[in-house]
Amino acid sequence: MNRKAIKATTAGDFLGIRALLSAYQDGSLSPIYIMEQVLHRVAASADDAIWIYTVDPETVMLQTAELQRYMLENREWILHNPLLGIPFAVKDNIDVAGIPTTAGCPDFAYTPSVSATSVARLIEAGAILVGKTNIDQFATGLVGTRSPYGTPVNPFNPEYIPGGSSSGSAVAVARGLVSFALGTDTAGSGRVPAAFNNIVGLKPTRGLISNAGTVPACRSLDCISIFSLTVDDAGYVLDTLSTEKNRQRPTHRIQASTNETDDRPLRGLRFGIPQEQQLEFQGDQASANIYDKTLSRIRSHGADTIAVDLTPFLETARLLYDGPWIAERYAAIGKFIESHPDSILPVTKKIISTGKNITAVELFNGQYKLARLKEVVDRLFKEQRIDYLLLPTAPTCYSLHEIAEDPITPNSRLGHYTNFVNLLDLCALAIPAGIGPNGVPFGVSLTAPALSEGAMLAIGDQIHRSTGLYLGTSRICISDTDPYIPPLTALDTGKTLKLAVCGAHMSGLPLNHQLTDLGGRQLTTTTTAPDYKLFALDGFTPVRPGLLHVGSGQGSSIEVEVWELPSSQAGSFLKKIPSPLGLGTLTLAGGETVHGFICEQYATANATDVSSVGSWRKYINQNTA
Repeated sequence: MNRKAIKATTAGDFLGIRALLSAYQDGSLSPIYIMEQVLHRVAASADDAIWIYTVDPETVMLQTAELQRYMLENREWILHNPLLGIPFAVKDNIDVAGIPTTAGCPDFAYTPSVSATSVARLIEAGAILVGKTNIDQFATGLVGTRSPYGTPVNPFNPEYIPGGSSSGSAVAVARGLVSFALGTDTAGSGRVPAAFNNIVGLKPTRGLISNAGTVPACRSLDCISIFSLTVDDAGYVLDTLSTEKNRQRPTHRIQASTNETDDRPLRGLRFGIPQEQQLEFQGDQASANIYDKTLSRIRSHGADTIAVDLTPFLETARLLYDGPWIAERYAAIGKFIESHPDSILPVTKKIISTGKNITAVELFNGQYKLARLKEVVDRLFKEQRIDYLLLPTAPTCYSLHEIAEDPITPNSRLGHYTNFVNLLDLCALAIPAGIGPNGVPFGVSLTAPALSEGAMLAIGDQIHRSTGLYLGTSRICISDTDPYIPPLTALDTGKTLKLAVCGAHMSGLPLNHQLTDLGGRQLTTTTTAPDYKLFALDGFTPVRPGLLHVGSGQGSSIEVEVWELPSSQAGSFLKKIPSPLGLGTLTLAGGETVHGFICEQYATANATDVSSVGSWRKYINQNTA
């Protein structure tokens, strides 16, 4: 299926963000038409326990009509409203002005006058709220069955759980009721439901998305999460929601392949996987087989895997429910539990109430233990040169019958690979990996140090594409969608982007036309700070350099040209950047930081160090004279 075919089926099957925006821009679809289709689907799902509250259809259509008029009157609307006309939903522990927030407990309900910061940003960007989704009560659970509003139906096999606590949000995305949905993630609630619904679940670094206006579960650990059909859509929404202070963080690295089948971003990466004796699938051989096939695929694309000892991760996970952090859950709603004991589901009350007996001594000892474990984990990533952990998202998916028989034990097992992530200040991305013989999806997760989202999204997109799976419950294949492209505001929030180039893109060299063709103009010629090494990389035509950051004062000053490129052309330029090159942040001689080409370290292992020359242009001239 080609891109035009996807556009033609958008209204009936596929609500991908970039596909919708493209169709709106060329006039082949309108927001009014799309929202009519969405509202029809939402109404048809009314009996499936997905929603706690849906927005009045008349209100939705009036808002849509106003946005469509704005679109027609403003030719550059997408620069200021990057989600205009995109339908979304939010988990019902996230505030929306004028709409009750229940957190899955009717007697707890209140109606806020102000929306959560995350919701306000999405609406400012033009996104259209459809409704608030079902939730494991007070976001306590990974099963999706702990709600007085019922259990959302797993669209792949109704005899199995949908996953929680963000159950309704995940099912809404999987069924194509919305383009994306917000969830929350404290112990895995933004990832486990994604695995059981064949969708993407992004749990960003703590604090990257504001939690303001969210009912806390465990306030110091909670994260807003994003559910979508593709990694590209998750990245697009993350860019809109990221806090300003982190928009252009120095550790943010962006990689983009030259075409959708390019597997080079995986080549040379090191993925940490569990030691064989630590792999846990709860006897589910089908899930084990899908995980093994995932590892085989990434190895075939040039990635390396290394078995790591998960002991420090698993010890950390036990602190969440068997340690003092359960007291933070009690701190959030303990007063309500004591004053409304009959309003809480017995299983929820049993879990949270254990927190009231935690002592201050236990809390401090827990914090000391966590600090020690975090040091061990940080060393593991660095000393074993691990780029990402690649783990099952959950060991298995349980049936509704199994959860009814034992609502506690299976739930705790579901967090085996997720509970430690927020405690250790890591970020994670859940990706579909396969469908089991029972029809239920299975997924894997990338886990990495804080603020690794840029590269993690690019790598996750490649892994997802390698599966050849359909998206959610649709008949659109992942390989028929556009690859992950970093949104423009991930690079620059103004109208132009400053870009430092040190190789074939410099004026007079073979690839300079890629800048000039897109309206780029040269600002100055200067050098980097003495923090870099320059390498001649093998395997490129024309031959290209790799600029590697080696530490403050540990390298050489390398000649660069600083160019200015229209932000509207940044996405087109990124498509031309091949791995192992990426776009990151460079420090110039005067201390200014600008965007520029950087290189993966693995690619320099057999490359020629030409740092002493100080200039790629000089090196080329010396070797062609």
